[in-house]
Amino acid sequence: MTALAINGLSKFYDNGNQALCDVSLDIPEGSFYALLGPNGAGKSTLINILADTVRASSGAIMLFGHDMLTERSWCKRRIGVVPQEVAFDPFFTPREVLAFTSGMFGCRPDFDWIDALLARLELIDHAKKNTRQLSGGMRRRLLVAQALVHRPKLVILDEPTAGVDVELRRRLWDFMRELNAAGTTILLTTHYLDEAEELCDHVAIIDRGKLLTARPMQEMMREIASSYLWLNYDKPVELSADVVEKLVDFEPRLSDEGVCLKLGRQQNGSTFHRAYQAAVASFGAPLDAGVRREDLEDVFLRLTGKPEHHHMVDEGNNASD
Repeated sequence: MTALAINGLSKFYDNGNQALCDVSLDIPEGSFYALLGPNGAGKSTLINILADTVRASSGAIMLFGHDMLTERSWCKRRIGVVPQEVAFDPFFTPREVLAFTSGMFGCRPDFDWIDALLARLELIDHAKKNTRQLSGGMRRRLLVAQALVHRPKLVILDEPTAGVDVELRRRLWDFMRELNAAGTTILLTTHYLDEAEELCDHVAIIDRGKLLTARPMQEMMREIASSYLWLNYDKPVELSADVVEKLVDFEPRLSDEGVCLKLGRQQNGSTFHRAYQAAVASFGAPLDAGVRREDLEDVFLRLTGKPEHHHMVDEGNNASD
């Protein structure tokens, strides 16, 4: 079943800016789904539409088969949002915040669940403090508890670990994995692309309000992520016009150590040996050579047209072995 079906979603602002352009996206029930994009891509607008704080200009959204635009109260009770901004009444305790939030979703406060959330998010020892006494990390954890207090079927995490220390991030992700394993659908936006690659089973990338790709994570990394042959030399190499013409199939570029050639696929495997032989013919035998594969960050930067930032995973192939 599809947890969230977004069809043709667009958002125009009064100043003429278009934040979203005909975005269509299906998020499977039970998935851990990454929504990625550079700053200004439209992620926050999409999240705010889902949270009902921004109205879409056009398009439709279905949550577990219910229309989010016409069945708002039904949908609000089944969605929880962890926003980027932290804002609490400074005179309420965490326990009071969660009890009050339950009422906002039309639920009686379930104090057993509230205490379980406070314990799991390491806030139980601070449950009677006013929120103004909590550290920034504690407040961010309280935001997570607030989004979960009514036991939503879909949780939206909007940059939930921004500014949070590494150890706290790890424990928070452990909790999110548990929720996801128990059947909660999670939609995550994050700038930590290594975390998205590790945590999420699906990924969508948007830029300038348009959807660039949306597919299962493993499928995308298998079909979109490229492999490269890196050749290191003891002296600088040059990409003259005739050399570029000879290596045009491999999209050659210079690297700090030498030269980098993009590998393709052919019926009997990759083009590794053909690329290696072409490089030797052009530059001579290298000191060292190996194959590296793009990670999610490399794919993201390439698809969004951002400055090159090579951060590839060594696949362990070494031509000099």
